[in-house]
Amino acid sequence: MQHVHRASRETSVHLVTTFEEFFEANRAQLYGALCLVTGDRSQAEELMQDAFLKVWERWDRVGELDRPDAYLFRVAMNLFRNRLRRARVAARKIVVGRQSIDDLAVVEERDAVVRALRSMAPRQRAAVVLMTLMDYSAEEAARSLGIKPSTVRALATQGRASARQALEEPS
Repeated sequence: MQHVHRASRETSVHLVTTFEEFFEANRAQLYGALCLVTGDRSQAEELMQDAFLKVWERWDRVGELDRPDAYLFRVAMNLFRNRLRRARVAARKIVVGRQSIDDLAVVEERDAVVRALRSMAPRQRAAVVLMTLMDYSAEEAARSLGIKPSTVRALATQGRASARQALEEPS
């Protein structure tokens, strides 16, 4: 039986013996932290799932660490920084090539994109973001989301249709 120590807020030690116990002991705190960092509950949920998946894949080693919860938080923050970096690169690609930038148009476009993304179901949004903004193939997106490539393509198609409908509706 492996024992992993996790210090709680009261500085008492909680023994975690399985990944499931580790998940239950840390999910609320990680989700709350990611909500604060991202400012978006759905993005926080996706990051949390990805972070726990990475830890689960390495649980045989991570479970032996003195502070597996610290490793989990580091993984989550690295995932957040990587997504932020990719989004900035994608935004630069979109903005480069414009002769002059109309600040009001940029704000309106950003608002339209946010409204369009919010109109999508979370799985559709994830598929659209991965395939469109992050330029993942359906296979890469499927691996990231843990679903079939055909499902990713279907979700992206549904998400784009939802976005078109949201953009056509007056605000």
